[in-house]
Amino acid sequence: MDIINLRILDVLDIVFVALLLYYLYKLVKGTVAVNIFIGIVIIYLMWSLTQLLQMELLSSVLGEFIGVGMFALIVVFQQEIRKFLLMIGSTNFTKKGRFFSQIRFMQKDSETNTVVDIIVEACSAMGDVYTGALIVIQKNTNLDFVKNSGDKQNIEINQPIVESIFYKNSPLHDGAMVIEDNKITATRVILPVSNDRAIPLRFGLRHRAAVGITEKTDALALVVSEETGQISYVKDGEFVMFESDDELISKIKNDLS
Repeated sequence: MDIINLRILDVLDIVFVALLLYYLYKLVKGTVAVNIFIGIVIIYLMWSLTQLLQMELLSSVLGEFIGVGMFALIVVFQQEIRKFLLMIGSTNFTKKGRFFSQIRFMQKDSETNTVVDIIVEACSAMGDVYTGALIVIQKNTNLDFVKNSGDKQNIEINQPIVESIFYKNSPLHDGAMVIEDNKITATRVILPVSNDRAIPLRFGLRHRAAVGITEKTDALALVVSEETGQISYVKDGEFVMFESDDELISKIKNDLS
């Protein structure tokens, strides 16, 4: 009879909880935190089972562990919680005029595609001559908190400009370049550096800075190694593998769409 009296709100309740768990798992998938997440789910299921079987002693022990463990979770998952809140808070309506710009989405997409081609071609050219570079492409999260550490610009993007900024004798080459709305809006930007010990030792501060900014925001980052000339693509705090420049361009366009 309880099943027969199941309300629509009860079904929505179950669906929302399932979606929340799915997105939480998706957020930590591929990181060390996923093992902790699975462990928490197992402990919760064990606690529910002991309550159902009226195993009072074990149930009380697990219940106390879960209650105290909530504070530990804030510490353990602080990076993931930050990314989750940024994901919720980031919206296309946060920037002035963004809503109205959606009306011209076809023109916007065309401009973005052209800019992505230019950026990757510039990175490839810099890699050929072992010129180091760090480029951050804004998506939804506002990057003013890092742009203020550098020199604000308003430069139309073209390949010679990008290469000249990172030329070793250029006064603007040190630090990161920030790109938003298909324009270079800041240079010599200081980015937060990731302390993730899983990053291979062969990667230097540029790569750690790229991981750091993509951990804290939804931005994308491109790094050109000064030692090897290799291009690295970083998203969500992780290195994205690609086989060719064309594949890299396709991945960036897809992530920006």
